[in-house]
Amino acid sequence: MKIGIVGFAGSGKTTLFNALTGMDAPTGFGGTGKVNLGQISVPDARIDRLTELNNPKRTVYAEMTFADVPGGRGAQSLDPQTLGRIREMDALVQVVRGFDGGQGDPHPVTELNDFQAELILADLAVCEKRVERLRKDRSNPNHLALMERCLEQLSGDAALRDLGLDEDEKADLSAYAFLSLKPMLLVYSQAEDEAGKEVPADLVKAAADYHLEILPLCGSFEAEIAGLDPEDQKAFLADMGLSEPASTRFIQAAFRMLDLITFMTQGPDEVRAWPVRRGSTAVQASRAIHSDIARGFIRAEVISYADMDKYKSEAACKQNGCFRVEGRDYIVQDGDICHYRFNI
Repeated sequence: MKIGIVGFAGSGKTTLFNALTGMDAPTGFGGTGKVNLGQISVPDARIDRLTELNNPKRTVYAEMTFADVPGGRGAQSLDPQTLGRIREMDALVQVVRGFDGGQGDPHPVTELNDFQAELILADLAVCEKRVERLRKDRSNPNHLALMERCLEQLSGDAALRDLGLDEDEKADLSAYAFLSLKPMLLVYSQAEDEAGKEVPADLVKAAADYHLEILPLCGSFEAEIAGLDPEDQKAFLADMGLSEPASTRFIQAAFRMLDLITFMTQGPDEVRAWPVRRGSTAVQASRAIHSDIARGFIRAEVISYADMDKYKSEAACKQNGCFRVEGRDYIVQDGDICHYRFNI
């Protein structure tokens, strides 16, 4: 899964990207114009706890790929090349400017509205052409009906992500890579002296109108925190009255945006997080580990993280009736600790 950090030029996208990934991509209007890619681990206190209980040889967190997408040639416009790059992303994080930065007063609500309008207009152009062809052809009335619903939504200046499409309908539309159908998170890029303060009320309302979760975050401040030793980080955050960096909440929110859950495996060799789509069955989730497990699936032995945290060992969980045997159609839950039995 690739999450695109997007927005207009000068909004703070690359600073955020650098803070998240620890990279040093050029910032400001003097950037390279290329898409910057970086992979990061998803912080998870449950994995930390299982590592403490198992003392494994290695610990593996879930990972996400972030792409810093250049904002186009103009400060408030997206050129075709930029739109094409955005189409390649699985989900989007729009960054809106909340700082001066030598660019004058920020207008984050205007940035939000203008960017959403650009995505909708780009989708509308694609949708209109496709509907025109389908109406002439008439060979696929079901697909035509779906596309006409999309056309009506876009013509009303509304994003396709708010149309209430089911998974089959989304799959039917996947070839078009509609921009306004992609899951989206909004980041309010703050100045350092504003870090930790609330988001302006008008931006909160605008985000709610678009049904977007919004997170305030100061990229330069987060980069400073990320550069500290773990113990210094804790002390620094405590002085600021914070329990964790905003970047941690952001990464976790981006993970949720993809509608992923995490099941876990544990043992003396490895503790590992396995991200899968919400609603995955036990046999579907097992493919994340290896396709051979799915082919030879016998059963899944499951302990919830809450029970493992409480009783501290598999043996104690069994003694307290917290060890379950589940079949192939069991819906895996977030935080399940699974051990698969299978035939090779």
